[in-house]
Amino acid sequence: MSLADTSTEMSDPMTEPSKPSLWRVVRDQRKIELVGLGLVVASFWIVGQLGEWTLAGCIAGGVLLGLANHLATEYWLLKTISSGEQPTRNQMIASTIVRLTVLTVVAVGVCVIFWPEGIGLLLGLAIFRLIALVMTTIPLLKELKNP
Repeated sequence: MSLADTSTEMSDPMTEPSKPSLWRVVRDQRKIELVGLGLVVASFWIVGQLGEWTLAGCIAGGVLLGLANHLATEYWLLKTISSGEQPTRNQMIASTIVRLTVLTVVAVGVCVIFWPEGIGLLLGLAIFRLIALVMTTIPLLKELKNP
C-alpha cells in the first residue's frame, strides 16, 4: 500500500459534514434551555407560592412543551442542512404541520383535562415562544447591523 493509497482512504474531518444528533442539538441550544429552566423554576416559585400548584405545573409544562418543539425544529433543520439536500416546500410544510399538530393535540388535551388551570399550559407555551423568538432575533439583528 503506497502513500497515495492511504491518502484516498483517509478522509479529512473538516470536509465531512457532522452527523446530526439530538445530543448535538441539546448541546447547541444551551442558552434557550437555561431560559426554559428559569421559566419553569419561576412558575413554581411565583405561582406555586400563591397556592396554585396545578397552575404552576401547567405553566411549567407549557414551557417544557415549547422547549421540546423548539428542539424538534432545530433537529429537523440540522438533519436537513447536514444532508446537503434542498428541502422542497412541501417537505417543510409537512414537517411543520405534523410537529404543530402533535403540539396542539397535547396542549389542548392537557388544557381540557386540567381545566381551568390547564389554560396555564397555553400561557407557558406563549411565554416560551415569545422569549425564544426574541433570543433568536437579537443575534440576527446584530449581524445585519454590523456587516
